[in-house]
Amino acid sequence: MNGTRRLMGIVLMALALAAAAAAQEPRPLSLTLEDCLTLALEQNPLYLATQERIEGARARLRQAVSGFMPQLTASGLHTLDEKLFTLEFPSFFPGQPPQRVTLDFTKDFQFSMNLSLPLFTGGRLLSGHKQARLNLESTQETVKQTRQDMVYSVTGAFYGCLLAGEFVAVSEEALALAEKHHRNVKNLYEAGLASKFDLLRAEVQVTNLKPSLLRAKNGLSQAEAGLKSLLGLDLDQPVVFSGRMDFVAFEAGVEDATERALLNRPELKQMLYQRRMAAEMVKISRASGLPTVAIQGTFNYWADALSFRKNAWQDYYSINLVMSVPLFTGFSTSAQVGQSKALLRELEKTHKGLADKVRLEVRQAILNLNQARETLLSQEKNVEQARESVRIAELNYAEGLATSLDVSSVQVALAQAKTNLSQALFDYVMSLAQLKRAVGDETEVR
Repeated sequence: MNGTRRLMGIVLMALALAAAAAAQEPRPLSLTLEDCLTLALEQNPLYLATQERIEGARARLRQAVSGFMPQLTASGLHTLDEKLFTLEFPSFFPGQPPQRVTLDFTKDFQFSMNLSLPLFTGGRLLSGHKQARLNLESTQETVKQTRQDMVYSVTGAFYGCLLAGEFVAVSEEALALAEKHHRNVKNLYEAGLASKFDLLRAEVQVTNLKPSLLRAKNGLSQAEAGLKSLLGLDLDQPVVFSGRMDFVAFEAGVEDATERALLNRPELKQMLYQRRMAAEMVKISRASGLPTVAIQGTFNYWADALSFRKNAWQDYYSINLVMSVPLFTGFSTSAQVGQSKALLRELEKTHKGLADKVRLEVRQAILNLNQARETLLSQEKNVEQARESVRIAELNYAEGLATSLDVSSVQVALAQAKTNLSQALFDYVMSLAQLKRAVGDETEVR
């Protein structure tokens, strides 16, 4: 009786420890494609780093605005040592030495306020402000492009995980069919209805499929690790990626898609902003040869001693209208203008080349989509035919109308057909994603 109680106690303790260990294991995180996109845009460090460029561009715009405002500075001065002026006067009395008088023309303590306000700069401040604003808009387009690239990368990685999972399922099913056939051949061999050769062939088929399953599982692990890295997750975090690769019928016209791409692609918008910035740079270069006008004011307090007694300090101020005219700058103005114009021409040609590249990308994306659709439709029929072939071959082998080689061949053909179907479906959904990226549309491509 005591032994029974002791055994029951050990069993209960083991169950409690197993339950505690299970409770401590992290629960797998289930993520859909939308969840992955949200995580990537919130946690991917490379994407978050590009967003900081917008803050830098906004700071540059604020700096450009500050150029229109008055500049006020304060300064203080304490003279530590000085050489005084000495004046010598002849004596009024004959025979007496000349009289010496020491004069102090400086003040040992000075406090001043300086004000500067630009009135006319030849358009440099206005063009600088426009440049900063265009730079902000160009930076926003750069971040938008990075966002689209990130969405495309995460979409490809997510569907890559689903594809790797399909490969694992196909390999497991192929191995299961081979093991089932091996059992049937073994039963027939033991009953004297199958040859030793058929049994060995069935065993070899099972052995050959096991490395394929291991490679498929390894490919799935690598695909999941790559997607976790994009999402900013720990590689040891257990994650289950849930979703399906579905066929969605879609037709795209080359002209309509190209027109949308030329309007929406952030690279083209960014190039347009850069061209306008270059045009403002030409204006700034020309303005460097124009005169500038500003108001400058100075207000001073000074005294010979640091004392706060009444009438110890004197003050004075001055307000000046200052005009500066560049007479000769060593032809630097014309050189700057020439450099700015060359940059403008370069950007214009780059924009044209980029537009041609966008047209080509759209056309290629549509061609890839059409090819993927036709391939997918043909592979769906192929899988049905291969599955029926396996069923017929297994029945014929059981009745002695087919060989073991026939069964193995159709099983391999079924596994290959399912692999091709999964690959075709992956190519189709990725072709849709590629077309969306080529069009540059933030919403779903329709």
